[in-house]
Amino acid sequence: MQIRSLLQTGWKDLFPPARWLGAYHGAWLPADLVAGVTLAAYAIPVSLAYAALAGLPPQVGIYGYMLGGIGYALLGSSRQLAVGPTSAISLMIAGSVGALAGGDAARYAAIASLAACAVALLCLIAWLFRLSILVRLVSDSILVGFKAGAGLTIIMSQLPSLFGIAGGGHNFFDRAIRFAGELGGTQWLVLLIGLAAMALLLAGERLLPGRPVGLTVMAVAIVVATLFGLPALGVPVTGTIPEGLPAIAVPAFGLLAADDLFPIAAGCLLLAYIEGVSAARGFAAKHGYSLDVRQEFLGLGAANLAAAFGGAYPVAGGLSQSAVNDNAGARTPLALVFCSVALALCLLFFTGLLTNLPKAVLAAIVFTAVYKLVDIASLARMWQVSRLDFYAAAIALFAVLLLGILQGVLLAAIASVLLLLARASRPNVAFLGRLPGSGRYADRARHADIEALGGIIAFRPEASLLYINSEKVFSTVAGSLDDAKDIRAVACDLSASPYIDLAGARMLLDLQEMLETRRIAFHIVGAHAQVRDLLQAEGLAEKTDRSEWPQTLDGVLGKEWPRPAPAGEP
Repeated sequence: MQIRSLLQTGWKDLFPPARWLGAYHGAWLPADLVAGVTLAAYAIPVSLAYAALAGLPPQVGIYGYMLGGIGYALLGSSRQLAVGPTSAISLMIAGSVGALAGGDAARYAAIASLAACAVALLCLIAWLFRLSILVRLVSDSILVGFKAGAGLTIIMSQLPSLFGIAGGGHNFFDRAIRFAGELGGTQWLVLLIGLAAMALLLAGERLLPGRPVGLTVMAVAIVVATLFGLPALGVPVTGTIPEGLPAIAVPAFGLLAADDLFPIAAGCLLLAYIEGVSAARGFAAKHGYSLDVRQEFLGLGAANLAAAFGGAYPVAGGLSQSAVNDNAGARTPLALVFCSVALALCLLFFTGLLTNLPKAVLAAIVFTAVYKLVDIASLARMWQVSRLDFYAAAIALFAVLLLGILQGVLLAAIASVLLLLARASRPNVAFLGRLPGSGRYADRARHADIEALGGIIAFRPEASLLYINSEKVFSTVAGSLDDAKDIRAVACDLSASPYIDLAGARMLLDLQEMLETRRIAFHIVGAHAQVRDLLQAEGLAEKTDRSEWPQTLDGVLGKEWPRPAPAGEP
């Protein structure tokens, strides 16, 4: 029955073009066409640079943009998201696949394509099991630190190409040491070319936003290199790029064991999904349509499957290329199709023009694309506002610098979970007093003129009561009892505790028993439905001598309570 219902009504949700094509206006076609061509102009230099960053032939980057865009257009739910190689995934491929390929270039490319296929498989699994919680797995603070670490690592990986030296190394610090040791061999002509390209790119970014500045700089560099014979002077260039469209073939399965392949794919998926959904949500809000975060798994999976069958490596939706697509006027994913057509024409007829492109220019393109990832302002603000968030960001930053992109992103995800648990384990316990003239109750620590309740301790745990924080709440309340005198009653306000587990209920029972030995009455206030049910099931209603608990402190304050007899007395 569910399958029949899905076939009748739900297939449009699984195939978004059935919705947006049905509502397509002819007036949108020129905007999508212009956006597609503009995106292709942006994609050509960036894809060449990212392919070099990944350690793959330059045309492979174009394959990823061309095929990934078509795959996402078929199943993605965002109308402006642009899909292709990204800097972080490119560096992850370079750092993880190289050790597995054993120096064999053909095996290297095959493993990279197989990784894209594995990402597609993981996307399908994540869609089936509704794992869109992945987008919330890494906190914003962790993401700031991770991006900063990735940006610094990518910049360091490109500096040797910018200076015309060999470089190398396993992590940021190893690369930095090798780079410093080889500076004496700097090729000054290569450095001059790279710095000039970088200056033009930065100026164009500031003065001509949204224009294909990268493509223009690349064209100028090719003309200069050809006219002045720079390759003959020792300036490294891209060399011959094969003409023609990618050969569609099934990835070579069996190259790697699952325990080698899937950690790479899992890291790529985590990076791709978080970055892609974060960008897509912003564009959906801007243009007033809803984004299906679960459907994004299918869009990302289709993009990576298409890339894998075309010999490319894992792709993702990125903020920078999507901003280019949006600023150029893209109304629907048809812009990605036009972009793919433009890239296909480039592969068929214009790759010969790229032969003399200096590699220093590609390094400059990467540098200008990723330097904004190092967000010093956000890190400084975290230091001022929340040290815990700053430390979490610092963990992610140094994990990437020391361990690399793959291990860094996985450690960042673990750090996010541990940060969440650390915060939940130390909830604020507000001890309440009465606000003068208002009849309301508030935290005594935040109000200097608050009125004491006189012989009564009223506390409010400002979190769910769980196994990870129940001991902290108990010790905090017990400490306040030790410091107080002539206490006749304790009231626990659970209005800020939406959930409680058995450990939390056990803690309240232990508190009630401790208070009973001291002849102090204990009351529950403001318990919500699930909390009330669990506490009553655990017998706390009978032990507090109330079958129903009031919703406010007014229900228990100002009354006289009989002192309960100590345990063991009749």
